Amino acid sequence: MVSTNIYPPKSFHIFGKGIAFSVSPTIHNAGFEHYGLPYNYTIRESDSIDEVASLISDERFGGASVTMPHKLQVHKFCDKQTKTAQLIGAINTLIVEGSGEQRTVTGDNTDWSGLYSIVVSHFRQKEQQPNVGLVIGAGGASRAALYSMHQAGIKKIFLVNRTLATAEKVKHDFSQAFDIKVIARLEDLSDSPDVIIGTVPADTTSESQFSSLFGPQGLCVDMSYKPRQTPLLTAAQKHQGWDTVTGVEVLLAQAFDQFRLWTKLEPPREVMAEAIAALDKKRQGAAVVQSGML
Repeated sequence: MVSTNIYPPKSFHIFGKGIAFSVSPTIHNAGFEHYGLPYNYTIRESDSIDEVASLISDERFGGASVTMPHKLQVHKFCDKQTKTAQLIGAINTLIVEGSGEQRTVTGDNTDWSGLYSIVVSHFRQKEQQPNVGLVIGAGGASRAALYSMHQAGIKKIFLVNRTLATAEKVKHDFSQAFDIKVIARLEDLSDSPDVIIGTVPADTTSESQFSSLFGPQGLCVDMSYKPRQTPLLTAAQKHQGWDTVTGVEVLLAQAFDQFRLWTKLEPPREVMAEAIAALDKKRQGAAVVQSGML
């Protein structure tokens, strides 16, 4: 528990569209409750980031998670951005510091740092260094995935996207920092990847389209977590040498970094992870009951 005199009441949110299913409130409210913080985290869905401008300017606003389609536009409400967020070109975290005339809103990105910690931890345990990476998709999450691979020391990074021009723009945006090899189709991949990160909605994919991607061993991460078991993960799990990481694990990893940035406290990792597990169990129970009623 911490003193609520030091931590006045604050409101935190997740901004995005089509996010009614988000588990971020469950994660962060569990962390706040663990420390006895007078904070509350809620879902704020909107078609445009402009619709939440009043929430960001409110004195009780403590910060926010930002998801699609707002990651590329929310910078307009930031007083400053971290160098990493500027390079990636996408913001998934708003941090508020100070108050009154000294109040500042900073745009940051914890998608990349969450992915980086997952990739580095995995290969450190294997005592290996990944050399080839593949990112599927070219949106805001893709930019974080590409940067995380670069920071993890992966030298050859491939990017595939349905719209080639979008992928080429991402390549251009990162060209001063590192090189990205854009391919038009997964079949055009010339090297067997050590790391694969999927960043597209799972319901737009099928298991068969990924079947040819997997070499002897590697790590496959899917940032999509609805459903938990995605076609990409299923394809990877059919190859014995491949380990998989779900979108929920990625969500938790970046949420730990957000929690630290917002509160300056160490995130209670087990508490936050257990909160999701309890929610999943509750939802599964409700689904069984509903199925029995049909």
